[in-house]
Amino acid sequence: MTNVWQDQLAHFKAMIEQDIAKGLYHGACVRVGRSGTLVFAETIGHADAAGKTPLKRESVFSIFSMTKAFTNVLTLRAIEQGRFALTTRVAEVIPEFSGPPRERATFFHLLTHTSGWPGMWELKPNGYQGDFDELIADVFERVHGSLEPGQRCDYQPLINHVLMGEALRRTDPKGRSLRDIYREDLFEPLAMHDTALGVRKDLQPRHVVPDMRDVLPLPLPGRTKPGPYGMFEEEDAEMPHVGCVSTGDNIWRFAEMLRRGGELDGTRILSSRTIKLARRNWTGEMENELYRGLALSMGGNSYPAYIGLGFSLKGEKAVASQYGTLTSVGTFGNNGAGSTLFWVDPEADATFVCLTAGVMHEWENIKRFQRYSDAVAAAMA
Repeated sequence: MTNVWQDQLAHFKAMIEQDIAKGLYHGACVRVGRSGTLVFAETIGHADAAGKTPLKRESVFSIFSMTKAFTNVLTLRAIEQGRFALTTRVAEVIPEFSGPPRERATFFHLLTHTSGWPGMWELKPNGYQGDFDELIADVFERVHGSLEPGQRCDYQPLINHVLMGEALRRTDPKGRSLRDIYREDLFEPLAMHDTALGVRKDLQPRHVVPDMRDVLPLPLPGRTKPGPYGMFEEEDAEMPHVGCVSTGDNIWRFAEMLRRGGELDGTRILSSRTIKLARRNWTGEMENELYRGLALSMGGNSYPAYIGLGFSLKGEKAVASQYGTLTSVGTFGNNGAGSTLFWVDPEADATFVCLTAGVMHEWENIKRFQRYSDAVAAAMA
């Protein structure tokens, strides 16, 4: 990196420090890579609003919907292994998910959020999402769909990835639990030793307890942990949509695997062909109904969903996006509620990871990560 780009990354760090000083959030763990080299690795600020607990490089974050990235990759891997196909109807693998119109949804519809049912944050009042058997039973009972699959794009906070998790479990040749599938097929092969589904006991002392600051639409209590969001502190929770914890370094390894076309340090997770297919825009000009409502409610404009096979995309138009306006059109990644983001820019050969403490309102979070993504992209020219 030249001095010019080093200066740009220094400016980027100053942006983060200024936002933390303004009280927008508490702290951040950031990684920027270029052609496989880590060119920016900073841990800034604190884990808590009071500023009593400094973040550390090894701090473990709840990554919320970034968990979906792991579920997506494992689902694509299962497709490569012939366990089911993109065009397989979910009901063929999970017969309990029968009845029209939901039985016509395929794994392609799940990955692209075009399955035909509205976005749902919970399935029943006061239900516990950490018990996977209970969760999938609630999906069978309460999710039926209101449209034919493929007609519109409704981002699913919950349902699609629960179904994908169940498909992974049912077609697993070893009959393993979800937690073991994620650990043995993804985390251990990529040396992501500080990543787990649920807050593993040895990670609990380093876990940044999420400070939601009233930004989520409903409480998510735990079974053993107190507080309205105790679910995100449970060791045994199995939630393939929001339940993983990880570190900045571990997420950077995951992003590097994607940048390298599905392989890292001699371990192949996916084929490069699959990743190329997954980072195409499969939703065309359809709007993301969830984000459409958010944008309009905050005085913004609606815009295309730009979703691939599980990945969010930068897209061709200059729109409000966590993935920036200066990144390349082919940029792809995933994000988690008001706090976490990673992306890969294939044209710049760059990766960006940002995990933060102090969950922000989603619209303010989109604006924050758009600024950050643009600042990082400017250093990659």
